[in-house]
Amino acid sequence: MPIIKPVNGKHPQIPEDCYVAENATIVGDVQMGKECSVWFNAVIRGDVHYIKMGDKVNIQDGAVIHATYQKSPTTIGNNVSVGHNAIVHGCTIKDNVLVGMGSIIMDDCIIESNSIIAAGAVVTKNTVVESGSIYAGVPAKKVKDISQELISGEIDRISNNYVKYSSWFKED
Repeated sequence: MPIIKPVNGKHPQIPEDCYVAENATIVGDVQMGKECSVWFNAVIRGDVHYIKMGDKVNIQDGAVIHATYQKSPTTIGNNVSVGHNAIVHGCTIKDNVLVGMGSIIMDDCIIESNSIIAAGAVVTKNTVVESGSIYAGVPAKKVKDISQELISGEIDRISNNYVKYSSWFKED
């Protein structure tokens, strides 16, 4: 069974159609949208501030979603994929975003819609990632614009695939 527990009287809100892996942890003031998935060893810690997620968000294996006490909540829009072992901390991620494996997004960043954070990138505090762009590196910088084909070919595809993958686990 996953660890799903209240903290300071705030309970995670997880719709019935979401998938949460057996060893995932979701605590505190966490609100998830429809068709979300939280995968193996992922942690969503809404203990120090709220975490709100839209529809079709997937938090992949080993990822950590957290916030900063009384200062920076975490808000994630619709159709967002947070890759394996990524850290999303006290920031805003808008719709249709791919957060690459092992990347880090720090406090008070804003990741605009239709953008990609490359694997291993470190998006430093207060960075605003432009809509329709790819950011990569340490510290992360814009490396190129995203084509419409990349938005539908990668961002949408991955988000839709994770809805499909989660259905496999719900069958058992």
